[in-house]
Amino acid sequence: MSQRIGFISTRFSGADGVSLESAKWAQLLWDYEHVSFWYAGKLDRDPEISMLVPEAYFYDRDNVWINERAFGTRTRSPELTRRILGVADHLKGTLYDFVETFSLSMLVVENALCLPMHIPLGVALTHFIAETGMPAVAHHHDFYWERPRFLVNSVGDFLSMAFPPTLPTLRHVTINSAAQEDLSWRKGASSIMVPNVLEFEAPPPEEATGTDLRERIGLEPDDIMLLQPTRVVPRKGIEHSIALVSQLKNPKCKLVVSHESGDEGLEYRDALIELADQSGVDLRFVHAQVPPADTFSTAEKARTSLAEVYAQADLITYPSLYEGFGNALLEAFYYRKPVLVNRYAIFISDIEPKGFKVITMNGFLTRNVLDQVRRVIADKDYRKQMVDHNFALGKKFFSYSVLRRKLRSLITAFTGLDDL
Repeated sequence: MSQRIGFISTRFSGADGVSLESAKWAQLLWDYEHVSFWYAGKLDRDPEISMLVPEAYFYDRDNVWINERAFGTRTRSPELTRRILGVADHLKGTLYDFVETFSLSMLVVENALCLPMHIPLGVALTHFIAETGMPAVAHHHDFYWERPRFLVNSVGDFLSMAFPPTLPTLRHVTINSAAQEDLSWRKGASSIMVPNVLEFEAPPPEEATGTDLRERIGLEPDDIMLLQPTRVVPRKGIEHSIALVSQLKNPKCKLVVSHESGDEGLEYRDALIELADQSGVDLRFVHAQVPPADTFSTAEKARTSLAEVYAQADLITYPSLYEGFGNALLEAFYYRKPVLVNRYAIFISDIEPKGFKVITMNGFLTRNVLDQVRRVIADKDYRKQMVDHNFALGKKFFSYSVLRRKLRSLITAFTGLDDL
């Protein structure tokens, strides 16, 4: 029996992990006649199947006011309490409207019940699910206790209640083993671990290989393009990629960063530009996007797609300090590109043991790392053997077939039917 499933978050727009992974879930559910609908404060989904609620966006004026007073202090004013509950009550009403408008039978909450970017939305969702007993999946990408900026706060009661809540009809999904363990001992809640995935069953688009991207961004045909396929935020460790290019001492090596500056301001980007200039590194920013799936998005096709950026890269740099999972790493495997990885915690626990062949660093560059990078760039046969091996492992452990099995388990838990 098909389900009408409502996806809920603060934002479904752009190339962040929540927007991308939710689209993959919806695509597979849609393939099996489970119809998806969308609720968020910022949306690029089809308006025919969406409800845009601007107050649910984390940059909404009231929510910014709340966050400025909720974090970095231990006490709160009565006005802050009233504002949180008032906005939450308004949003709860919109959730009732969303469910009624689209005759929904199930909800999938994307990150809004684990990361308190929008406290009133988390409270509203908790109250709504408790009041209705509606079947719901909470898909947790990041927990608040993983982020230092949320640790000092005046809203511990709200965080304990709603981030995440433990309710009879709410099932939890985590994206890595560490989060699964943390949720268990902090909340006493079990969860299903569903890793982020890519469609390894389908080849990359052929048109990406014939692109004029290099010419558009001013690279010469024989330049060596090192690609950092991340947003420009401090935890991505882009300064390590600048240091790598500087220490390679090869004027043909150029560093390209593929994503925008994100939600944390421009100071880090400006610091990187200054560092690259001082280090003699040719640094370029290219705002690449994932072309949306026609089924549930109305965004125009990007002029520069993520596929063509990967296709033109010679080496992927991924020196992140922290990742909830690591979509860019999977993308490097999928596009058959060699990759340098800083051994962040989830890579060590959930990805490295699978046997992927990558160049690794442990928080700093060494001569051995530089030698491995030079070999990968220069030795075509060695590079091909590495990337083919990684693609095969990616297909085995992080493909759509893996996600399909996990979604089958979730849907079956609610319906009692094997619907996928």
